[in-house]
Amino acid sequence: MRTDGVRFSIVRHAAWAPGLETPQQWQAWAQSALPVAPIAAAGEPGVRAMAPMLRRRAGQLGKMALEVAYTCLGEQRDIPLVFCSRHGEVARAVELLSALAQGEPLSPTAFGMAVHNASAGLFSIARADTANQLAIAAGAASLEAAVIEACGLLADGAAQVLLVLAECPLPVPFEAFEDCHEQSHAFAWLLQAEAAPGTAFSLTWRPRSGDDALAAAPGAMPGSLAVLRFMLGEARTFEHAANRQAWCWSRHA
Repeated sequence: MRTDGVRFSIVRHAAWAPGLETPQQWQAWAQSALPVAPIAAAGEPGVRAMAPMLRRRAGQLGKMALEVAYTCLGEQRDIPLVFCSRHGEVARAVELLSALAQGEPLSPTAFGMAVHNASAGLFSIARADTANQLAIAAGAASLEAAVIEACGLLADGAAQVLLVLAECPLPVPFEAFEDCHEQSHAFAWLLQAEAAPGTAFSLTWRPRSGDDALAAAPGAMPGSLAVLRFMLGEARTFEHAANRQAWCWSRHA
């Protein structure tokens, strides 16, 4: 069984990863013949648009999310934000749990920045922007869930919605549970209902049977990066298996 899915346009986008900061670098990455197209492990953006006092609260994941959000949204205000991340600030959570296990006091700032909506909250505070914000984690299909949520906001009357995704590799205690080659990256899409030709995409889904061969193997590119690679390329369709669903992304002329 298939659904009619959702349709939308990406009218502006931005991406950041260690060693990949400009549109030209991202296009070269997307066109790489390597199946995984590896990204450097270390590095974080400057987030110069944010006041230092707020910026220093964010870790690598938060700074990446903030960098692409600022770049994509510019001076626009009152745009709903959907932030998504499969793992979120799990590294901070591990640090807090380790301190708790050793009987050490917990840092209120570290605790506040470990929650899933921390980056969205910083963005709102820094810009004095009271637009609606949502934070989503839906496993390997976090990006797809965020797109569906954003399209729901568009259908409910929002003129545009900012979608921000950010991911970092899992910390050491969880490395054994990785089901793909986790890499640091973030991107933002400014979405609206279908607009100019060449900006339109759709997302449909169907239940995935046990013998469906779409599932990612350990060492494969994360689903969010694979979708970004599709968006930056020229292919008409791309399928991603996650959460017992086959997600079909399509590009429209």
